Amino acid sequence: MKVIILAGGGGSRLFPLSRKAYPKQFLALEDDKSLLVHTVERFLSMVSPEDIVLVTNESYYYHVQNELELCHADKAHIVLEPIARNTAPAIALAAKYCDTELGCDRDEVLVIAAADHVIRQREAFADCVSKAAAVAGEDAFVTFGIKPRSPETGYGYIEAGEERDGSFRVLSFKEKPDLALAEQYLAAGNYYWNSGMFAFRLGCILDELAAYQPEISGLLEGRSYQEVHDRFEDMPSISIDYAVAEHSKRVRMVPLSCYWNDIGSWDAMYDILPKDKAGNAVKGDCITIDCKNSLLIGHDRLIAGIGIDDLLLVESDDVIVATKKGNSQKVKDVVDTLKKNHRKEATEHTTLYYSWGTSSALGKGKNYVMRKLRIMPGKALPLRMHYHRTEHFIVLSGTAGVKRDDKAMMIHENESVFIPQTSRYELANPGRIPLEIIEIRNGTYLGEDDVVEF
Repeated sequence: MKVIILAGGGGSRLFPLSRKAYPKQFLALEDDKSLLVHTVERFLSMVSPEDIVLVTNESYYYHVQNELELCHADKAHIVLEPIARNTAPAIALAAKYCDTELGCDRDEVLVIAAADHVIRQREAFADCVSKAAAVAGEDAFVTFGIKPRSPETGYGYIEAGEERDGSFRVLSFKEKPDLALAEQYLAAGNYYWNSGMFAFRLGCILDELAAYQPEISGLLEGRSYQEVHDRFEDMPSISIDYAVAEHSKRVRMVPLSCYWNDIGSWDAMYDILPKDKAGNAVKGDCITIDCKNSLLIGHDRLIAGIGIDDLLLVESDDVIVATKKGNSQKVKDVVDTLKKNHRKEATEHTTLYYSWGTSSALGKGKNYVMRKLRIMPGKALPLRMHYHRTEHFIVLSGTAGVKRDDKAMMIHENESVFIPQTSRYELANPGRIPLEIIEIRNGTYLGEDDVVEF
């Protein structure tokens, strides 16, 4: 069995914490582990890291690599999408990778999971996956259904038919309903939420793509994995549900008998967090006085809520979002407005990620910018220079190896180094702990593009 984890989404429904440059799968929402780490760890009880394939966008490569190291799964495979093309092309690319790069035969079962879901009760989850793999081994196209807890309008639904050995024949897939229709589904008793998880044999998915998506299948046949990767943008952007599941005659559903939530909104986030006696869910430095049934998430500042009911308030280091409960699906409208106005907040966080570590904004003013650099052990900023600014680096923790023009030096905690304009320099972390540095840029032009790398 191979586990395919789809980790390429750049969703905005959890803005301002989730943005294109740092999407939901990398967020630590319940504890200090990201959703991606939780997803990988969930499967490590079933397979080895070598049996896990993560499909992600090229721009998230270093994020994914870092998360895999955190959960000791760095031997997992990373498949990079050159461009976002929805779940059907992503699964097709992963299937091709399993076929040609991992040497899987047509009977290998592939389990498809999203990287950004909250799933609890791991033993029950493992039992469901094992059941789905067995059903998939009988040449079925298996989907996982969730018994609905409420008339949810944010999920698609699966209509289940007759049951056989713990799985159900799928009669139809339903689009996200309005409230009245969702209540009908709930009352009927044979409708399940569509989790977006699947299991099937490698041969099954290749055959189904050939039958229902010849544009995708045609790019797979007779080509190497690298050739398919290079032609990836020629694939149509379509979900696996529309591409195959809604057409296939082999579809069966296995109920997922454990807690599941795709955290598709701040309302959903409120649902998964523990509450106080007044029904408030709080994270960060927050105080509530006479508040009821509200979500408060703080980041940098103290948040004081007084006399508020049914409010969702989320603060990041550069944005605050506040809305009434039930309105959080409209957060995406905020992001769309920011994009139309060409605001960087729509896509970028104040922390930027690189192969060597991170750079976080601290402050700026006329002719200066302050950032905090975190350089991982053994990593380095490549040899570079700036035409329009000077740099001043102050070491907070760790030891910095600095080469400035022809001079090499070691800079320790509470020490600093000055880099004049047009001086070539390299900044490295030769130690075993992360190197943390305050960077102060001075100059009349401080754009990120004033970097010449050698």
